[in-house]
Amino acid sequence: MTDDASTDAISDIEARIEALAEIAERCRKYILASKIAIGSGAALLLVSILGFFGTGQTAALGSIALVLGGIVSLGSNISTLRQTDDAIQAAEALRARLISQIDLRLVADAPMKLV
Repeated sequence: MTDDASTDAISDIEARIEALAEIAERCRKYILASKIAIGSGAALLLVSILGFFGTGQTAALGSIALVLGGIVSLGSNISTLRQTDDAIQAAEALRARLISQIDLRLVADAPMKLV
């Protein structure tokens, strides 16, 4: 592979890593939202069971749905985050391998000439 082709491949890999990092960040946000939903649903269910604030059966069913939806969303996003992290690690390893194959030259500091 020529240096130009390697450079293009490295650029493509870096773009993929950035896209995967955005996906991972989005998963982290959904994971946080899922945890909040689970906590809120559990708190609302407790309030419904204890009968505070005159909540009824609808609030209890809604809280159960909130907890279950949060659990499903949490599991899905954790799985996606793990897969994305694995893909990022594989892309970084490939990038490192391509960089090591390039014949890099050391650019020495030249003395500065004052004009």
